[in-house]
This record gives sequence, structure tokens and C-alpha cells, in this order.
Amino acid sequence: MALGTSSTMPRTLPGQRSIPEVLAGEGTSYSFEFFPPKDDAGEAALWTAIRRLEQVRPTFVSVTYGAGGTTRDRTVRVTERIAQETTLTPMAHLTCVGASVTELRQVIGQYAGAGVRNVLALRGDPPDGPGAPWRAHPEGLDHADALVALVRSLGSFTVGVAAFPDRHPESPSLDHDAEVLVRKADAGAEFAVSQFVFDVASYVRLRDRVAARGRDLPIIPGLMPVTSFKQVRRMAELAGTPLPEAVVRRLEPVADDPTALRAVGVEIATELSRDLLAEGAPGLHFYTMNRSTATLEVHANLAS
Repeated sequence: MALGTSSTMPRTLPGQRSIPEVLAGEGTSYSFEFFPPKDDAGEAALWTAIRRLEQVRPTFVSVTYGAGGTTRDRTVRVTERIAQETTLTPMAHLTCVGASVTELRQVIGQYAGAGVRNVLALRGDPPDGPGAPWRAHPEGLDHADALVALVRSLGSFTVGVAAFPDRHPESPSLDHDAEVLVRKADAGAEFAVSQFVFDVASYVRLRDRVAARGRDLPIIPGLMPVTSFKQVRRMAELAGTPLPEAVVRRLEPVADDPTALRAVGVEIATELSRDLLAEGAPGLHFYTMNRSTATLEVHANLAS
């Protein structure tokens, strides 16, 4: 199938809506993120979580790439299944890591064939792991804005990008982060999803910096209901965004009690969600870690 022709246009399946259109509508957008399972048992657990979360009718769901783009094929397959076998609207992840432009075009073509019309375009983490220098594929792309432009050139996709309220690990300043987000918008991005947020002020600060540069880009804050203190602390360190001390003080005393930790994690996520919505966030994006219980508890708290 030759890309760039009408045959590559994503076919819209029932319920497969444009994320920007939904964000502009009434009500709060709720969305959930999963990661590709490593084995059959993990895939069964993932689909249990997907089916449970499907019942609350989220705006969209997304499936990540693994570190270094290592799970690309599984990511594409799971995203295709969501589009074709559920009532959910999938947002496809795509990164520049380890891929030539030709390979990126092929993946975009697969998404188009499955009826996926929303894509999250990311540069991705360095292929040699966090902290290593970024290396582009010799026939690939070096920045997310170039990937945004590529996706937009190949069909009627709506494209989202990543946002970093607490500063990207490679960024020299918060102003630089805002300027990068503006460049992504200029390349055709229509919305952004942030790294997980534990400080409302950092989200507001980034949003206002982008708005001050004349861009009306919806930025959806990411949230992670904590169920493992060790896991979330490690993820925060890898992202270069240490947990706020106020959050650590609440989680640390219950770190070795899974039931109590989840209760406190849900409590924190609920409080953050309410504060973010009060600040005008267009929706909430939950990093589920392929589990449904804590996310559903937060959702229930917000609905009550």
C-alpha cells in the first residue's frame, strides 16, 4: 500500500473519534494508558483491565512503546485489537527510536488500516537507556516535531505530543520546554498529554507559558494512582522529576503495606484530579500500569 494516497486515510470505525473534538465538547475527558504485555499471562491481565475500564466509557485509551521502541510490533497489534474488538477509541503511540522514516511510514500505514486516527508522536527515550545521549536512527528523525509533520502528511490523523511540566531531563529550562511544545504545535500537534503530575502548580506553569506564546494547545495532565512506592519513585527518578516532599511524607509510612498504600495513592490521585480540573484541565489521563482497580476507584471518587 503506497502511503500518501487516499487509500491510507484512516477508516473511522464506530466510536473512533478525534480526541481534539472530544476535548472541545462538554464534560470531562477521562483516558487510560497501558503498556504492551511481555507474555501471554501479561496479555490476559491487560485485557481484563481493558474490559473493566471499558465499562466507564473513557474518551480514549493508549498503548505505549517499550523502552527503546522494543515492543513496537506488540504495541501495534494491541492497538489494532482495541480499535477492532472494543468500543474504545485508541490513541496510537509512535516514537522515533530505532526506526527509519520508511519503517515509521509502515507503522503509520498499519494504524491507518486498523482505523486508528489519533496518534501520540514522541521522540522517545535514548535507545541506550535513560541518561544516555540521544541517538537518532541514521535514516530516521531526530525530534518529535518532525514526527508530527510526518504523521500529518500521511493521512487524516489527529496528532498529540508529550508535555513535561517538571522539565524534560535534557532541557536547560522550563521556558525551553514551553518553546519545544510550541514547535510541536506549529508542526501540527493538536493536543498534548503530560508526564505524570504530582504538583498542580507545575502543570499550570507549563500551560500558562505555552498560552503566553500564543498557542491554545489543550494539555491533558497525566496521573498515576500509586500502588507501589518503589515503582513510582523509580519512575520519577528516570523521568528526572523527583516526587514532591509532601507526597513522599504521605506515601513513605505505608510503603510496605500494599492495601494502605493503594488507599493513600488513590486519595492523592483524587485530590490532584479535583485540583487540576478546578484549574481548567481539559481532561485527566491515567497511567494504569495495566491494572484497573485503583484507577476505577479514583474515577468513582470523582463521579460521586
